[in-house]
Amino acid sequence: MRTGVKSFLLFEFLLLFAGVPALILLVRDRWLMIAILWGGSMLAYVYLRRASLRDDGPRAPFGGMIKRVLVRFAFIAPLVAILVWAASPEDFLSFPRENPRTWLLVMALYPLLSVWPQEVLYRALIYKRYSPVFGEGRGYIIASALAFGYMHIIFLNWIAVAMTLVGGYLFAEDYRKGRSLALVSIEHALYGCLIFTVGLGRFFYVGAAWG
Repeated sequence: MRTGVKSFLLFEFLLLFAGVPALILLVRDRWLMIAILWGGSMLAYVYLRRASLRDDGPRAPFGGMIKRVLVRFAFIAPLVAILVWAASPEDFLSFPRENPRTWLLVMALYPLLSVWPQEVLYRALIYKRYSPVFGEGRGYIIASALAFGYMHIIFLNWIAVAMTLVGGYLFAEDYRKGRSLALVSIEHALYGCLIFTVGLGRFFYVGAAWG
């Protein structure tokens, strides 16, 4: 691919995945944030549906990948729960204990309203559109993880950024192998619901960050 096209794609990537989170943080309007997330993800999904007509090559089977995701989660989830309980026992399970109805609502709606559009943008779109810049291997995984972690600067705490850097790396690695939005959306939803359940949700809530 020509250097000019790569330069344009890199500029576009930085504008979307660095500039837009900075704009959201500057404006601090949650409705603007939601509009950008859903508007951007729907446009990206239309683009991906058209681009998917081109063959991407072999993929890892979904069954094997989902088993790997669930086994890893079964190992990590208890560790996270124990760490939260040990470090901040007053926060442990505070959300389901104090607001069980709201917690159930979040568990039901979070995967659809938040996880799916994020995975469209930060996994599928980056993989498909920006592969001329980052490739489809380690470069893609790093770019996806960095963009995903950087997006969480809007929550104004390092814990959200650090956790999503790690999560973004895992999700991108699994998307590269299976290229399944369903797979990474399930994985993302598992960890997101875990975070909100065990008592880390305050680090991922704009109401707490923006006042």
